[in-house]
Amino acid sequence: MKQSYFSLGLMSGTSMDGVDASIIQSNGIDEYKTIINEYCKYDINLYKKLTGIKDKINTSEDLNLLSNELQLIEKEITLFNAKLTKKLIKNNNVDLIGFHGQTIFHNAIEKISKQLGDGELLSQLTKTIVVYDFRQNDLKKGGQGAPLTPIFHTIINKKLKNLKRSFLNIGGISNETVIFENGDFSARDIGPGNCLIDKWINLKSNKFFDENGNIARSGKINKKILDQLLNN
Repeated sequence: MKQSYFSLGLMSGTSMDGVDASIIQSNGIDEYKTIINEYCKYDINLYKKLTGIKDKINTSEDLNLLSNELQLIEKEITLFNAKLTKKLIKNNNVDLIGFHGQTIFHNAIEKISKQLGDGELLSQLTKTIVVYDFRQNDLKKGGQGAPLTPIFHTIINKKLKNLKRSFLNIGGISNETVIFENGDFSARDIGPGNCLIDKWINLKSNKFFDENGNIARSGKINKKILDQLLNN
């Protein structure tokens, strides 16, 4: 067995604005090294298709009703990721690809999560092993369908000498990883993160998100609330 692997991770968040790609070298346990990070923005047509169909999906039943439309968008997303992948692996050796896909519906209570992205097609197009569909096994075992971030947090914590601590990840949905002194950890979603402000920005300005926080910076800071937060 190899002691170190080069992996390409492809991640699309709830903002649906594009793909974050990273190539890392890791032993798969407790060591990693970042080789390259790159962001590739969706074109406006794909963005509108994604946000448009997401607005149509309110329950898991809608996934079946919109299955044909979802399949077409899934292929388009897969081709987008394949093009990006070919560019990145042209000058970088990669043993495998981790393909998250684009989440279009998620309900941990129903144990249903739908990510658009065809891992088998991506593997065929890139001639590389693709690992995908990360959420389902975690959901079946009672998790909330986001098993990878907590593992990464534990690796970071080991570099910080295994102190008891909590990691807060404010993505589209905020999640927390609590690591205990014996090395055990617990993780969960704790509520909306950037998804609400992204939605507001899109409705008010037709932009994907508040780039560099420019719109937020134009407002006034509520010193009282800020002080309460910092003191807690």
